[in-house]
Amino acid sequence: MISPAARDALALWLDHQRALRGAAANTITAYTGDVTEFLTFITQHKGEPQGLGALAQITTSDMRAWMAHTRGHDVGARSLARKLSAVKSFVRWLAEREGFEPTAVLATRSPKFQRKLPRPLSVEAAKNVIDTAEFQSLTPWIAARDQAVITLLYGCGLRISEALSLTGADAPLATTLRITGKGGKERLVPVLPAARDAVDAYTRACPHPIEADGPLFMGARGGKLAPRAIQSVMASVRAQLGLPATATPHAMRHSFATHLLNAGGDLRAIQELLGHASLSTTQAYTGVDTARLMEIYARAHPKA
Repeated sequence: MISPAARDALALWLDHQRALRGAAANTITAYTGDVTEFLTFITQHKGEPQGLGALAQITTSDMRAWMAHTRGHDVGARSLARKLSAVKSFVRWLAEREGFEPTAVLATRSPKFQRKLPRPLSVEAAKNVIDTAEFQSLTPWIAARDQAVITLLYGCGLRISEALSLTGADAPLATTLRITGKGGKERLVPVLPAARDAVDAYTRACPHPIEADGPLFMGARGGKLAPRAIQSVMASVRAQLGLPATATPHAMRHSFATHLLNAGGDLRAIQELLGHASLSTTQAYTGVDTARLMEIYARAHPKA
């Protein structure tokens, strides 16, 4: 059982993450689970609820025991690294607030893991996805809606949450869109004519009133369109086109970045278009390009 003081501190830290860092709802949910699991383990490990004073006494041995315990429950290195990051963030904040030295926690090394490279589609496959999307519904306006959303994911490099957060005030689309991404970070994204045309076709066909302060993309019965609907469309499309399971809505965003990079796009500019806070995140796409180059080399070189 977590002590009331630790529970209250966790609640305050989560409020801090929401208010000052603009953490998304899914991030807050993950943080809550990760830090709660850690505090629960420390309580069981020590044999009694740990107040704030006791949390200041966490040792390197305690951290090793927690990591071993977590790995013992079939938690992979990537997930453990995420949990450790959340714990470090919480303890760092608590240490600043309570005035103790958090070295034992902050010095804990994150487990090494192989970062997964993005899995973009080929240019031809991306075009085929957009062309096929409109045939997944017998209802014309829904077909137009699905094609418009997927065109925005590929044409503007949007996350699905960003596309579905557009409001009626954004239509008709201008030559640029102001997008609020993760952490409340704003960016300007150019809008291709094909994307503007697709959204125009949808808004003309939509039977539901599109209000300026309401969602632009609407569900079959009105109201905001759920991501699951577009995920389902992509599942149908990839089955028809024989594409791998990695051909998800997010793969259209990966494809946007990779195709720009392959065409000579500047990495910094692509970082801005994607809304990545760190260039290292965008650099994953250079890994995709290198991986493809090595495949060609291995297949084509006489000595490979």
